[in-house]
Amino acid sequence: MRIGICAPSTPFTRQDADRVIALAAEHHPAVELVFDDQCFVEQGHFAGSDAQRLEALVRLANDPAFDAIWFVRGGYGACRIAADAIAALKAPARKKTYLGYSDQGNLLAALYKAGVGWPAHGPMPADIRREGGEAAVLRALGWLAKGDTAALEPNLVKGRRYAAFNLMTLAMLAPTPLMPDLSGHVLMVEEVSEYLYAFDRAMFSVTTGLKGAALSGLMLGRVSDIPENDRPFGSDEEAIAQHWCAKNGIAYLGRADIGHDSGNRIVPFGMIG
Repeated sequence: MRIGICAPSTPFTRQDADRVIALAAEHHPAVELVFDDQCFVEQGHFAGSDAQRLEALVRLANDPAFDAIWFVRGGYGACRIAADAIAALKAPARKKTYLGYSDQGNLLAALYKAGVGWPAHGPMPADIRREGGEAAVLRALGWLAKGDTAALEPNLVKGRRYAAFNLMTLAMLAPTPLMPDLSGHVLMVEEVSEYLYAFDRAMFSVTTGLKGAALSGLMLGRVSDIPENDRPFGSDEEAIAQHWCAKNGIAYLGRADIGHDSGNRIVPFGMIG
C-alpha cells in the first residue's frame, strides 16, 4: 500500500516525518509512506502558497499509484484551496481514502459533498508530537492499511450515517458551498483551546444552522485545553451542547471518543457498513 502525504494547511518537519516513517516501517512494513516535499515548504503561516498546496494535493489525489491521501496536520489553510481542488480531481481520486481532522475538515466536507473517495476524521502524522502520539499514528495506519475496526470510534453503528468535525471549523464552513448535506447523519464534534463562551457561540451557530437538516443526532467529543476566562462561564461543555441541541430540536446522543489528542478515534463519513 502507498500513502501520499501532503500539507493543505501548515508545514511539517523532516525530522518528524522521519519518525513517522520509521514507526510505519517497524509496524507496517508493507506500507510505503510518501511525504511530498510540499509538506516542508514554509511561506508565512502556510505550507507554501495556495498554488503550491493545491498542486500537491491534486497531484497526489489524481495519481493512481497512491491508495490513500493522508493530510499531514491541521492549522489553517485548507478552506483556501478546497473548492479548486475538488474541481481538479479526476477518476483516480475517487478511489482513495482521505484521512485527517481539525482544519482538514474543510477538505473532508468538500470531498464528501462531491462524492469523491472515502473521507474520514482521524489521526494525522503531526500527532506523533503529542504525548502518546505513536499510538495515534499506528491507529491511523492500522485502519488505512488493514481496516482495523478497533481504530474506529466505538459508538459507530452499522447502517447509520456519520460525520465528524472540529466544532469551530464546522461553524466556519457551514454557511459555505463546501458544506455537505448532513440529513440523517449522527454529527460528532470536538474542540480545543477555545473559551467556553466561544464554544457556546459556535454550538449556537452550528445547531441553529442545522436545525432543518434532520440530523439523527449530535455527539460531543472531547473539549480540551479550555482557557480560563476572567469569570466562570457557568456551564460546562456538555451542558452547553445539551442546551443548544434541545433548543433546536436535535437529539443529544452523549459523548464521542474523538478530540485533539492521541486518543482520537476514526470516524468515516457516510454509512457504516
